[in-house]
This record gives sequence, C-alpha cells and structure tokens, in this order.
Amino acid sequence: MPPRLRAELWVRAYLKRLELNNIPAYIAAKGQPDSGAVMVKCATLDGQAKLYTRRFDLMTDSEAWTVLTEGPERDVDESIRKQRSFDPDLWVVELEARHGRTLLDEDGLKD
Repeated sequence: MPPRLRAELWVRAYLKRLELNNIPAYIAAKGQPDSGAVMVKCATLDGQAKLYTRRFDLMTDSEAWTVLTEGPERDVDESIRKQRSFDPDLWVVELEARHGRTLLDEDGLKD
C-alpha cells in the first residue's frame, strides 16, 4: 500500500477539487495535521446527510470510503460529536450537494 498523504494536505487538496466542481465545502473540524483521520459529511439540503469514513477492507487489502451513518442531519451531526469526543485528532469536511455528489469515488480520492 502506498504511503498516505498528510491529513491536512489531503483535506486541502480535496477542498480544491470540490471547489473546481462547484461543490460548496469547508473544514468543520481541524484535526492532527499529519496523521488525523478524515470524515466527510455530505448534506443533501433536504434535512438529510451522510457521513463517510475510510475503512480498511481485508478482502481487497486496501482502504475505501464507506458510509458510517446516514439519516436526518441532526443525527449525523450527533455522530460526528461522538466521534470527536474520543478522537480529537479527527478532521471533518462538510459539503453541500443536493444529489449527494462527494467525488470520493473518483481516482485519487477513492483509495
């Protein structure tokens, strides 16, 4: 597996990629710059949201973005609060995409 980018560098590159695709996004929580985990919240502007996290898949021997939780935005926000309560190094990127487009399935982001 190739070495992972510093968390802060990955977040900044992701925000730039979202900007280039006209998807509004911002850093909701800054974590540890070098090795903090990253979560992505996608609000669909209808009161719903999804929270994505990277998980290691033993079957493919690689990491992949998966949905940690989804549903009413307030419930997703509560999940983020819980995650940050035991992992203060966690980065959270929030974006708004009516159709749920996160770009996390595109080359350079999906793995």
